[in-house]
Amino acid sequence: MVLYGIRIAELRVRFSPGPLGNSMITIYYRTLKEPELQTLDKFKAGSWVVVESPSEEELDLLAKDLPLDRDFLTDAMDPYEVPRVEREGGVTYVFTRVPLEEEMQTTTTPLMIAIGRNFVLTVSGKPLAFLDKFQAGELEFYTTQKTKLFLQFFFEINNMYFSFINGIARRVRGVSIRLENIGNKEIKQFVMFEGSLNDFLAALVPTNSLLNNLLSGKFLQLFEEDQELVEDIILSNRQLIELCQSNMRSIRNVREGYSTIMSNNLNRVIKILTALTIVLTVPTIIASFFGMNIKLPLAESSDAFLIVMGGTILISAGVLALFLKNRWL
Repeated sequence: MVLYGIRIAELRVRFSPGPLGNSMITIYYRTLKEPELQTLDKFKAGSWVVVESPSEEELDLLAKDLPLDRDFLTDAMDPYEVPRVEREGGVTYVFTRVPLEEEMQTTTTPLMIAIGRNFVLTVSGKPLAFLDKFQAGELEFYTTQKTKLFLQFFFEINNMYFSFINGIARRVRGVSIRLENIGNKEIKQFVMFEGSLNDFLAALVPTNSLLNNLLSGKFLQLFEEDQELVEDIILSNRQLIELCQSNMRSIRNVREGYSTIMSNNLNRVIKILTALTIVLTVPTIIASFFGMNIKLPLAESSDAFLIVMGGTILISAGVLALFLKNRWL
């Protein structure tokens, strides 16, 4: 039996599941008649092929055996690939980006979903958490329902975005409550949050255009139910964009509020120090006069020290009262 010009026996060898170096190529199969998720040792029409961290040789085999466009497979491994949709050789290639947390930094990583005549293929450079739910059989899906499976991927990706964005929002609100106690650690976190939200926006905005292109029917055959699902995903995607923008505004407001408080506190300190300098200048000047080695008033008086100190205190107190009256302190 021949499929895409390649014998099933060859596919059995080339697409055997399991680790290949640091990569993984696994084939899943599930139908309404066979609801148990199966891991196959050979390609079968209606399968879902999962590819993680493939080598160049494995990409060559995928391009040859399914067949797929080799350039698009290469693009799937580009960490800076932007969301878009292409169609070539009867296969629809959808590039999107998925949120990923690594090394205490939340960012996005590319994912390519290819929908062929009788298969769905996902290619990613890193393991993706949302695919684990599918691979573990936690979600109800059928690999033979290609378009619906593809849309389910997008629903789960959006759920991941919601989770990450809501997590950032909670942490921002927690910090904003104790605004006056923000330190360098919180400022660094805000910078990281803004970087993550900018990454999300850079992925979500072109994804919105991608999804609208799918509604045209040029890239995928959509039934009425599928169109409604795409519209739901578009609505969810727009909500994510608004959430990102709202959280970025909140972060900016917190930073501006913190900057205003710090400036106000600094001004108060400067005012206090300036006033104290002026108040203390008075006794300094008086002391310098009476410290001169010449004949001075009260030089013969035994109460000179008390008189000078009393006068100095009264003058300093008067200056201080003047500052307080005019609210210069």
